[in-house]
Amino acid sequence: MPRKTGSTPPAVVVLTSSDDDETAVNTMSNKKTKSVTRLQEQRGSSTPIVSSSDNKALDWRSFWKAGNFDFGLTGNPLPDDGDLEHARVHPKFLHSNATSHKWAFGAIAELLDNAVDEIHNGATFVKVDKVDIMKDNSPALLFHDDGGGMDPAGIRKCMSLGYSSKKSNTTIGQYGNGFKTSTMRLGADAIVFTRAVRGGIATQSVGLLSYTFLRMTSQDDVIVPMIDFDISGHWAEPIVNGSQDDWSSNLKTILEWSPFSSKEDLLIQFEDIGRHGTKVIIFNLWLNDEGIYELNFDDDDEDIRLRDEANQGGLRKLRKSVAELQAHISYRIRYSLRAYISMLYLKRFTNFNIILRGKPVEQHSIADNLKYSKVVKYKPQLHAVQASVDTTIGFIKEAPALGVCGFNVYHKNRLILPFWKVTGDGSSKGLGVVGVLEANFLEPVHDKQGFERSSAFIRLETKLKQMVMEYWKSCCHLVGYKPPGLYYLEKTNQVPIGPAANIQNKLAKEQYDGPPEGSNNKRKTTLDFDVSGKSFVDRICEENIELFMRCEEHASKEIKLQELVNSLEKKLKETKKKHAQLLLLVEAKRKLQNAK
Repeated sequence: MPRKTGSTPPAVVVLTSSDDDETAVNTMSNKKTKSVTRLQEQRGSSTPIVSSSDNKALDWRSFWKAGNFDFGLTGNPLPDDGDLEHARVHPKFLHSNATSHKWAFGAIAELLDNAVDEIHNGATFVKVDKVDIMKDNSPALLFHDDGGGMDPAGIRKCMSLGYSSKKSNTTIGQYGNGFKTSTMRLGADAIVFTRAVRGGIATQSVGLLSYTFLRMTSQDDVIVPMIDFDISGHWAEPIVNGSQDDWSSNLKTILEWSPFSSKEDLLIQFEDIGRHGTKVIIFNLWLNDEGIYELNFDDDDEDIRLRDEANQGGLRKLRKSVAELQAHISYRIRYSLRAYISMLYLKRFTNFNIILRGKPVEQHSIADNLKYSKVVKYKPQLHAVQASVDTTIGFIKEAPALGVCGFNVYHKNRLILPFWKVTGDGSSKGLGVVGVLEANFLEPVHDKQGFERSSAFIRLETKLKQMVMEYWKSCCHLVGYKPPGLYYLEKTNQVPIGPAANIQNKLAKEQYDGPPEGSNNKRKTTLDFDVSGKSFVDRICEENIELFMRCEEHASKEIKLQELVNSLEKKLKETKKKHAQLLLLVEAKRKLQNAK
């Protein structure tokens, strides 16, 4: 007999928004689905899956065009009297929500973050690999970790919008939105297999988040079919919430719209999970505008590449300098997942591996490979919070041959901004200078590919510009660059020859000694460098930075003074109120005495 329990939410959930620690998991009766024939795909990922002439089919298989169609209406009945209707989430929201990821690797990083957050639950690995779907010979993307897994309630929270159980200061995820946006950014459909042990009860669950199912059946609400099993005994017993027909209907929907054709095929997927862990398979991967898979699995058997980014260089023969630049990790992270993951996390893992296509990723520390590196402390101005940030700054080992520069900014161990250039594009100062820092005092945006442009972020940007300028002045000569002022000193050490000699000497003398006595010539020539060797532009930059920092200090003082004024005004108001009460009390006593 199938096991029944009242403690687990129903097997079909409707995605709704939720806040803080609450999740809205609402039941809904299963709708009858229409039988729709899928597009048959070819195995070779470099061959167009959909002909470019078939614009309609290409549009819904291309991520950036997949939302440009009408789902239609299903005419769901209104709720009965006394029943509360939940806020519906239209399936198009899944797509529009996923567009927050402009970059496919950013979506992959979100799923890796989920596995890394499981380290405190005993996770030792996460595997990222390509698997082949037997139904249609198409490629799919696999994520598999041996973390704590999810019980039936946990998988429903995972697939609800806006719920996050991660409240620790060390965990990366915080918005409760990463799983939905990342899976839908990489492919149209995702199926989740998870095992967990909670309170001595071992369970396994399957959930299907299918944009294809929702689209093909013209749903106007996001429905996620799920089934659960109790595996505490010798075999897997279905956990039935509601009726056996509901459970069977959910299983039928999963088998019809997933890569697996039978219940046995589903259960086989748990064999390599162990007692606990999670496996996510993303299928119906998105195509680019040419009808080819966005993710390239063919060029490198140990890597996954972004096809459009990798093809930007074309097949033409590149100059040596350009080829060296494209071989540097700052360029390779744009299209190579192995390169990107190698520097995705700041601290090296001690007992955890990220295994990409069967080979562990070797973590790459930018700070360890810098020449003439220094550590600069920065104390951000934060209200009621004391923070100190160590920034490692130095030259890349290829300097001065390569002009790669910028700061790698991490947040809670996770790379947010790689090689962020803070100096002007037209300036040669700072070439080859790279920095690394962890800015936990900033807030990343939802796709974790940038920071909110707050006042703290602007102050950090200004401070990093100052760091680059100061480091360049003191260390640029170590890699072969001329220090500021050297050009002028070389010029002044040259002996003038010819008629211009007298004029040049006279101008130089006036520059330092002033015009001759009695002369009406009050103009002084403006030279590029002063006697200290600083250029005019450098002096202006330093003055601007100093003025900005002073302005920030005054703004901070102004805020504190305003808070003090508000506090004093509040106390004055309370004092006046007490004074009025005392006057009334005195007047009442006076009247009482007069009456006596």
